[in-house]
Amino acid sequence: MKVVLIGVGQAGGKLTQAMAEFDYEMDFDAVRGALAVNTAETDLQTLDIETQLIGQDRVRGHGVGGDNELGAEVMQEDAIEVMDGLDGKITAEAEAIFVVAGLGGGTGSGGAPVLVRELKRVYDVPVYALGILPGRGEGSMYQANAGRSLKTIVREADSTILVDNDAWHDAGESVEAAFDTINRNIAQRIGLLFASGENVEGVGESVVDSSEIINTLREGGIACVGYASAAGGEDAEDNINAVTSITRSALFTGTSLPDAVTADAALLVVAGRPDAIPRKGVERARSWVEDQTGSLQVRGGDFPLDSDRIAALVLLGGVERSPRIDEFMERAREAQEQQEQVDHTAAFQNDELDDLF
Repeated sequence: MKVVLIGVGQAGGKLTQAMAEFDYEMDFDAVRGALAVNTAETDLQTLDIETQLIGQDRVRGHGVGGDNELGAEVMQEDAIEVMDGLDGKITAEAEAIFVVAGLGGGTGSGGAPVLVRELKRVYDVPVYALGILPGRGEGSMYQANAGRSLKTIVREADSTILVDNDAWHDAGESVEAAFDTINRNIAQRIGLLFASGENVEGVGESVVDSSEIINTLREGGIACVGYASAAGGEDAEDNINAVTSITRSALFTGTSLPDAVTADAALLVVAGRPDAIPRKGVERARSWVEDQTGSLQVRGGDFPLDSDRIAALVLLGGVERSPRIDEFMERAREAQEQQEQVDHTAAFQNDELDDLF
């Protein structure tokens, strides 16, 4: 799947660079363009990808200080400049655009939904969001920002893939210390999803193509990704049980949105050497995913990859009924109430974005 990545805010820029680097190192050639957009000049200076500073008239390169209303206003005012900066990056080859953002910060949470809306107005390809939810230990401002941003970006994007910051780092490790680890894990998992169908190594028996990813995300709303891997056997027969086992792990313990199982659509991708991927195992695992998710739209296929390991990647579309979403929105509600108690209500007065509750 050939994509263009646009990172908004500090977290969005860092993650966009991590995904572009992973794609380059793996020689997938799925990422066809990458741009980082921010209101803080110092955050852009640490990146190697192309960058664009916005809001210079308003904040003079110093960022918006967590104010997502200001982040939305700045993106709206400078949207033409950002769109101009994308000239030449979004070509006819691009099959989708991903706007990448941490939903807790000011520039990302406010600016990403505005940019998604502008991109959809101009381009015919799907415009997806990749949003990062703050972990439980992050401050109330981040929780409140993310709750409001999530509601808005889900409305604007064709689909929003969510990653919970508490999902993909070691237990007991602080989120602050784990940001690099989290970014690498996201880059690997989402990078494999992008590369599906690019036929990187060998020829699979039933390869996944871009249309299957797009069709899985077509339900809109919220999506998530699960992943697990294990050492592979010498031939396909040796890996039948392994495929079922790692698919279970991907769905139950390896998703970007923990506890999200019920889905409107799903895609199972099994990666490994073509001669080591068991057709019987893939079909058995796909049927199991169908039973667990309650979806009758479960697609499945191979991703040929020269590796001694075998991996399962599960994309779930339409998981907004997940208990994790309810839990997070309640956390965001409580955080907003805390913000109001310290007279921060002005940060939520914005006609461009709907109120959260």
